[in-house]
Amino acid sequence: MTTDSSRTSPSAPGGISTFKGQERALRADRLGTGGLLLSVLAATAPLMVVAGVMPTTFAVMGIVGQPLLFVVLGVVLILFSVGYAEMSRHVHNAGAFYAYISRGLGGTAGAGAALVALVAYNALQVGIYGIFGFEVSGLFATYADVEIAWWIPALVAALAVGLLGWLKIDVNARVLGVLLVIEVLLVVIFDIAALADPGKEGLSLHAFNPDTLTGAGVGTALCFCIAAFLGFEQAPVYAEETSRPHVLVPRVMFCAVGGVAVFFALSSWALTVATGPSAIVGTSQKQSAGLLFFLTESRLGGTFTDVLHILFVTGMFAALLSFHNVVARYAFAMGREGLLPAAFGRTSGSSGAPGTGSLLQTVVAVVVVAAFALTDDKPAGDPTAPVLHLFTWFGNIGALGVIVLMAAASLSVVVFFVRRGAAGAQAWRLVTSALAGIALLVIAGYTVKDFEVLVGAGPDSSLSWVLPGIIGLAALAGVVLGLVLRARAPEKHARIGLGNEAFQLDKAASS
Repeated sequence: MTTDSSRTSPSAPGGISTFKGQERALRADRLGTGGLLLSVLAATAPLMVVAGVMPTTFAVMGIVGQPLLFVVLGVVLILFSVGYAEMSRHVHNAGAFYAYISRGLGGTAGAGAALVALVAYNALQVGIYGIFGFEVSGLFATYADVEIAWWIPALVAALAVGLLGWLKIDVNARVLGVLLVIEVLLVVIFDIAALADPGKEGLSLHAFNPDTLTGAGVGTALCFCIAAFLGFEQAPVYAEETSRPHVLVPRVMFCAVGGVAVFFALSSWALTVATGPSAIVGTSQKQSAGLLFFLTESRLGGTFTDVLHILFVTGMFAALLSFHNVVARYAFAMGREGLLPAAFGRTSGSSGAPGTGSLLQTVVAVVVVAAFALTDDKPAGDPTAPVLHLFTWFGNIGALGVIVLMAAASLSVVVFFVRRGAAGAQAWRLVTSALAGIALLVIAGYTVKDFEVLVGAGPDSSLSWVLPGIIGLAALAGVVLGLVLRARAPEKHARIGLGNEAFQLDKAASS
């Protein structure tokens, strides 16, 4: 393989080749601890979880012990993070999940993981446009007495996110940071107000009683709650854009998962205190996604509740941007290693952002939103309206994909260190990874088993196997691609998961 000298600039950072002002490496030193933490936490959309996921879990599953579930999941994900963080010290790659899986289980498995990651994170991002458009449409109707179709703000948001995706990642981090801090502050204010003015049962700790986790709905409730954590695992995606990835990435992951677990456990407990544990399920069923706003109206007044409605929307926008950045970087990593066309493996010369990957994600979002808009012939409030399907279908597809990736990554951590002869030195990390992997596989099994409940379909609906089947098809397509590359282009297969190290292969091949 030869390299065209006209495409190589000796002044490119780190000796990385460039092409028409574009680089084949992400810009380093763009993110510090704060910027990385904010970029990661924004994807968790704390206000969307407190106002949307928590009331839904209480109402649908009837599980009072949701706060305890967040604690349990926090422990599982910290166990997962132990091995995942150690892996991040050895592998710095924007492909994160699939890079780790490649290093442990081989390039073919890595190719399968890459396609799953690309589909899963795209699904998570695109699904939010449904609830975003629905909420913005509602705000216009309530405060401006203007009726607009949900897909108009959804498409405007897709274009705005696409434009921001072309900017420097540190600029994105500042945008995400401002939005995140404000919505977290408002939720904390509600938590304090709820504890200061509890329901009839007072400051009851009943929601942390293990007896509240009995019944058939616990497994499905786990699926709802683990989706609230999605985002913390994205820290390694930005490793190449930090100054000290071996230090910052593990630090941010532990801060993120620990902080999220405590924040959501306390906030869900505050909801039970505000209504009373015995009334939380019934009140959630009655108020649905309006539960939080119903409770703040009586305690903090109409103005606070109006601001909360607006921040609910801006928080979703922050999550849209965060997931967009992750998808763009996965596409970049895949293009750089031959799993997507080479154009995806180059960044914008002006901002260092993965511009082609950003464009791909924007196009996917616009096409999917447009498709759902064209089939929308029902009022937005109708539970069968396509706008709500967009959120529930795609959100759960994405959540399943990430859970599967985490389970596979746990296995790859074990294999990676065993093959390196480091099993003894890393023994406790391998044990935690194995335990986390088993727990995640159990949750993945519940997710597939109860998928019709998660998406609100009937027990005989084909959606119960078609939607999770999308993740299976993505994995299969990726494995097939990996096998084809191994047979026909072994040099590309050898690059899977190597990231910047792949350029050493280029250099050796061209010398």
